[in-house]
Amino acid sequence: MTTSELTLPTTKKKRRRVMGAGKQLHAGPMTYVVLTVFALVSLAPLVWTAIAASRTDRRLAQTPPPLWFGGNLFKNMQAAWDQAGLGTAMFNSVLVAGTITVSTVLFATLAGFAFAKLRFRFSGLLLLLTIGTMMIPPQLAVVPLYLWMADFGWSNQLQTVILPSLVTAFGTFFMRQYLVQALPSELIEAARVDGASSIRVVWHVVFPAARPAMAVLGLLTFVFAWNDFLWPIIALNQQNPTVQVALNSLGTGYVPDQAVIMAGALLGTLPLLIAFLLFGKQIVGGIMQGAIKG
Repeated sequence: MTTSELTLPTTKKKRRRVMGAGKQLHAGPMTYVVLTVFALVSLAPLVWTAIAASRTDRRLAQTPPPLWFGGNLFKNMQAAWDQAGLGTAMFNSVLVAGTITVSTVLFATLAGFAFAKLRFRFSGLLLLLTIGTMMIPPQLAVVPLYLWMADFGWSNQLQTVILPSLVTAFGTFFMRQYLVQALPSELIEAARVDGASSIRVVWHVVFPAARPAMAVLGLLTFVFAWNDFLWPIIALNQQNPTVQVALNSLGTGYVPDQAVIMAGALLGTLPLLIAFLLFGKQIVGGIMQGAIKG
């Protein structure tokens, strides 16, 4: 047997592997079963909230509980809207969450770029201190933060909620870790050679490279700011509430109406669902783009 005959099977195997590498993988039946189960489990709380919001409080107290929708959904939604003043609360939450999201994404990207690619004194120590603040429970800062805001005369005002969250240590660390891998130093050096200023480097080099991570950070920040309850319930009152503070008023009273509470919770969740439906494709595309770059 010649040398060419010995190497022929090996060559054919390699060729089959190369040809198979370009083929699209197809999911099997078990994949669909597992994904369906996970989807149903994830949607179960939202579906139950919608079912409870469409029933009466008396029906929810019965056994077994209802397993399908009733006819009181819009009636309960209107009652929750009127009782909690959700019109003002929705506007306040959009303003607060939107401002916090834009500010956090902008400042965290700039700080993350500085820690990832710039060289300056005590950069390692400053990054360590930034990460260290994440270890402090936020409950410890409630009292001094409230006293600080009271000294400014901002009690029961939206800037009391916005100012402490303009930038986060998590956002800075997240962007730093992403830019270390996704932004080649050669691009920055090439822009410098072409005479680009620092602002142009950030605008034309850093922001395009960081766009996938900025989209993910923006989504996480918006959801966190929208759902935040502890600090807004302390800093604001019912005359100028966010959505979560307003929904808290539905649970007061001698006999709270559970159906109305569920309808209010559903109304408070709808903006997040709408935002994900509108921008979900861009966000998922940004995640995939960042994964390919990484």
